[in-house]
Amino acid sequence: MTDKPDYPVFDADNHYYEALDAFTRHVDPKLRRRCVQWCEIDGRKYHVVGGRVSHAVTNPTFTPIAKPGALHAYLKGDSDGRNALELMRDREPIPDYYLQPESRLKKMDEQGLDSTWLFPTLGVLYEELLKHDIEAVQLTFRAFNRWLDEDWGFSFRNRIYASPYISLCDLDFAVSELEWAIEREAHCIVMRPAAAFTINGPLSPGDPHFDPFWARVNEAGIAVIVHAGDSGYSCNGYAPEGFGAEFGSDGVMRRPSVKAWSIERAALDFLAQMIFDRVFERFPNVRLASIENGSEFLPDLFRKLRSLGKKMTHYFDDDPLETFRRHVWISPFWEDRIEEVVDFMGPDRVVFGSDWPHIEGLPQPLDYFDEISGFDASIQRKIMSDNMIELNQLQPA
Repeated sequence: MTDKPDYPVFDADNHYYEALDAFTRHVDPKLRRRCVQWCEIDGRKYHVVGGRVSHAVTNPTFTPIAKPGALHAYLKGDSDGRNALELMRDREPIPDYYLQPESRLKKMDEQGLDSTWLFPTLGVLYEELLKHDIEAVQLTFRAFNRWLDEDWGFSFRNRIYASPYISLCDLDFAVSELEWAIEREAHCIVMRPAAAFTINGPLSPGDPHFDPFWARVNEAGIAVIVHAGDSGYSCNGYAPEGFGAEFGSDGVMRRPSVKAWSIERAALDFLAQMIFDRVFERFPNVRLASIENGSEFLPDLFRKLRSLGKKMTHYFDDDPLETFRRHVWISPFWEDRIEEVVDFMGPDRVVFGSDWPHIEGLPQPLDYFDEISGFDASIQRKIMSDNMIELNQLQPA
């Protein structure tokens, strides 16, 4: 691990593992069958989400748990022929610092981290499974956010910034949850990159129907995070459907699948549509960060935005490419070509995210310095610290 630098490092992508009652603590027991329940199959516990057993995660109790960055060598192409299952065999009882903030702060001190954004592990997967029941989405994520506030808080010691999950399934619900999050001193909110499934069918998140929500985001100056999750993308018959469907019962992908690209497809579509819907023209104080969606979609997106900007000068008030660069921040996968991302976005719009402690993340957050060693010290500092400090600050209009 690289030595700690002489400035505060801010990790844009850390995760907790949800407590066993994260989805049930604040849901009326009579309504849990529509939301999230536990079941046991062949001695293993699973979540039942909206009446269906979820296999999105093979071990939702998270104990024992594979160690952080277990797949680092595999993703780096340096696993010496070992497959993913072999690399994940080293497991441990779930540590306290995955479950509660005081222990996490001590771990952050050991790691050389000053601050971090904190996101769900399971929470980003369940809206898709509940989208047919809009009331259940509201019940589940209102309860989930109350659990998160109780167990982690939204600005713990001004170092750990957990992000309430917002669904746009219902406008009044989204605005209400946003107002509650702002009152609870949240610095960021998170949503999945997907269309909003409403009582009137799917709508783009940038549809004018949602203007009251974006107006409040604009007024409060709170960062909006679009984080990888289950966006419901179809493989059109090329691969099994469902999040994690390409993995076996042991959690290992046996062969390549086009499903591996669904995360980046979802991010590209979400970010592009926010430009097409002119959200940032109507609400110029909205700041959007793409976290754990990768960045390999950027060359294609930039080509398309550049072409569209030339063809539709009558539609856009500003160059759509420059609008994107002003309002969007990108956290690349650690294995992406980060130099390319900086070329596209500029050094002020790229933020470091380790995905710790997930298996596909970095073993230690500051290992990220190895991936940006080619940059000069001033750009390294922007990526590792300054950009996130700015983005994390509320900037009321």
